Amino acid sequence: MTRRVWNFIGEYSVLLVVGAFIALLWANISPESYHHFVHWEIIHDSPIGHLHDDGKGHLVKSLTLHFLVNDLLMAFFFAIAGKEVWEAMALKNGSLRGKNALNPLIATAGGMVGPVAIYLLGAAALGKFAALANGWAIPTATDIAFSYLIGRIIFGAGHPAVGFLLLLAIVDDACGLIILAVFYPRGDLAVEWLLLSLVAAIAVYLVFNLGPRMLDRGKSQMPSSTWVRKHLSFWPYLIAGAASWYAFHRAGIHPALGLLPIIPAIPHADIDFGIFAGEETARHDLLNDMEHNLKYPVEFILLSFGLMNAGVEFSAVGAATTLVLAGLLVGKPLGIWLFGVFAEKALNLGLPDGMKQSDLFLVGCIAAIGFTVSLFIATVAFPPGDIQDAAKMGALLSFGAAGMALVAARIFKPNKVASNSKSD
Repeated sequence: MTRRVWNFIGEYSVLLVVGAFIALLWANISPESYHHFVHWEIIHDSPIGHLHDDGKGHLVKSLTLHFLVNDLLMAFFFAIAGKEVWEAMALKNGSLRGKNALNPLIATAGGMVGPVAIYLLGAAALGKFAALANGWAIPTATDIAFSYLIGRIIFGAGHPAVGFLLLLAIVDDACGLIILAVFYPRGDLAVEWLLLSLVAAIAVYLVFNLGPRMLDRGKSQMPSSTWVRKHLSFWPYLIAGAASWYAFHRAGIHPALGLLPIIPAIPHADIDFGIFAGEETARHDLLNDMEHNLKYPVEFILLSFGLMNAGVEFSAVGAATTLVLAGLLVGKPLGIWLFGVFAEKALNLGLPDGMKQSDLFLVGCIAAIGFTVSLFIATVAFPPGDIQDAAKMGALLSFGAAGMALVAARIFKPNKVASNSKSD
């Protein structure tokens, strides 16, 4: 990983924490003004927005600040995560292709099964299964940015466990996106609207990607592709993305996922260098350029996301807080370790060279930092109120996994490996 990528992810983390800290402080000093700000109505009776009763017996949509950030702007954050997953699955030498990806994938499954089992068993033991069961997916997520930062501190940039952790985290969040789409629909499903998303993706691929390349066959200068790239740039894909986002919104699927179908249609490099690999900064295919240009907007979006969602009063701690934390801090490390060891021993898949079983457990501890996606799922798993706030508090307190991982590192003493890259 180059220093540029290190800074890229680090800045995302810092601004997200700043937004969350301001929200926590504001909500505990003046909760009424905080919630008034978050749910400030930008446009009443809007074509897009939060559906609610206007007080006169009519259902209307209002574009609020909360909807703008969570449902619209966060689509760009999830698009970046989706881009990494798609490249890892579809491109040559992709990180999710071949035998080397099997152990991390199986460990990822453990990192989801463990938290779900702990959460649901805990809810049943507390006698609150009916009230809290819908939050089962909250502790399944891993915060990519923070887990990467802690992983580097514990293992060093060049340790194979860092790559293992990144792969696990990105797949974890990809599964989280699938869970959002399948298990947490927004209102009544109208899946026929997804045809619009499919048509938009196919049309933009055929007209602005495949078509120009077919016209350029046998032409070394590639005049058609060059013209499209120079004069149209990302605009066709942005328009297709807007259509896809609207289709998800109308279909009843969380619209923050709406840009994902457009990603495979965008011109891209043929080789995947790895998840958040530094070499990508030197690639100037349109897909990588779009990711790089989204850097500063997404930093602002994550700052806003923290501000919109982390405003929880400290008195909100409750049963949901305990269950989310137990799922993350207990279920996640145990699940990753047990499934990873099973893959290594029973399936004979092995671990990456230089990685031990104790390192696998440490990866599980680091992956217990849920935060971003856990916070996001909490907002859709429960309606606004005490239970949602308690679940959010569990996601926020999952930062404690960083301390747990640092303590575990002092016990297991992993071999710290510096990067071999001169630019790191």
